[in-house]
Amino acid sequence: MTKVAIVEDNSTLRQYLAKLVANAGYRCVCTCGSAEEAMVKIPESNPQVVLMDIHLPGESGVACTAFLREKMPKVQVIMLTVYKDIEMIFQALKAGACGYVLKRASEKEILDAIAEVRAGGAPMTSQVARMVVRSFQQDSTESSQVDRLSPREMEVLALVAKGYANKEVADQMKISYGTVRIHLAHAFEKLHVRCRAEAVAKLLRSAPNSAAGLIQSSRAGGPK
Repeated sequence: MTKVAIVEDNSTLRQYLAKLVANAGYRCVCTCGSAEEAMVKIPESNPQVVLMDIHLPGESGVACTAFLREKMPKVQVIMLTVYKDIEMIFQALKAGACGYVLKRASEKEILDAIAEVRAGGAPMTSQVARMVVRSFQQDSTESSQVDRLSPREMEVLALVAKGYANKEVADQMKISYGTVRIHLAHAFEKLHVRCRAEAVAKLLRSAPNSAAGLIQSSRAGGPK
């Protein structure tokens, strides 16, 4: 019998979920009202599946998920929440969550999600799946835009990311102040942004590893 744990700070919802999974033939071995409680009780209870709320008093559900996955690599965590922020979704998935179901999902969707993760799947409600797809599409577009930057434009943005003003960028690259402004203008146009901060943010989002390497290897250690 699949053992399920529930982490939810709302006591009414916590009891409802416990009853739901028990009536469906699963064994509810643990209910917790906080991440701190879950970090103690869940490893002791050793469930196969955890229904985890993101917003908890104290430590977040994301932090709790990361902790549990480190302690219990085989545990399968399904995020169950009203939160629809794409960044929070990715944080949860990166922390080791296997799926993401909105709290307003039907009882069948919640139970199907448990069955799906036990079968090796990654359940997501249709709303969340669409958000993830849109985010990947956006990332693909941003990567394409960054790929259009010339090596010099990339180098200028790397120095900007390190905190250099335009004149300091010019000094480091041994080019004129006007040339720096031209490189930035071309970069802004290619990236479809309006300022230095937006350009750097898009660079780091679309190619974080290569951008970090470029920033690290840029000509000096920081602005003077």
